[in-house]
Amino acid sequence: MQTNTDPGGVPGDGVDALLETVGPRLREVRTRRQLKLADVAERTGLSVSTLSRLESGLRRPSLDVLIPLAQLYRVPLDELVGAPATGDPRIHPKPVRRDGMIYIPLTTGRGAPVQAFKLILPGRDPQAPIRQSVHGGYEWLYVLTGPLHLKLGAELTVLEDGEAAEFDTRRPHGIASGSTRPAEILILFSPQGEEIHIRDA
Repeated sequence: MQTNTDPGGVPGDGVDALLETVGPRLREVRTRRQLKLADVAERTGLSVSTLSRLESGLRRPSLDVLIPLAQLYRVPLDELVGAPATGDPRIHPKPVRRDGMIYIPLTTGRGAPVQAFKLILPGRDPQAPIRQSVHGGYEWLYVLTGPLHLKLGAELTVLEDGEAAEFDTRRPHGIASGSTRPAEILILFSPQGEEIHIRDA
């Protein structure tokens, strides 16, 4: 019996089923990034109506719309389309440079309630002010190479190599190298606000 397949060997009905999951996945990623449809439209050049139809499944996704969305959301294209796993559990991180810092993603984000990053912070004058932000979620960090300055509200904490901290990101917070040398840290961030604790062995 002949089976309808695409050039990659995936049955045609399997491709259709795969594409049906793209809309909910796009909505989930956009919500996780705390973006409105209008925000995405402004940054990608796609219309709000196109984005809405994609997320509701009324428009079949194509590369010309998925690529700018993947770039905006900073996720691999195969995450948006739910491509089958290859069986290789390794992650191939792509560093992202932003505001002088280097972010190295250590999770793919596929349904994971927690996102992991390695963050390299540039050296600075320890007396310089630290910019703070507020957003939903909960964060845990571990200092690989310090010192690190962690500012929560008006309180400043200095963390050295091997020390960890956790805090609610709805509280004003900011981090920066505590010296003229770069600082390297690992970060676990929970958009859902789930608390992450280290328990004694």
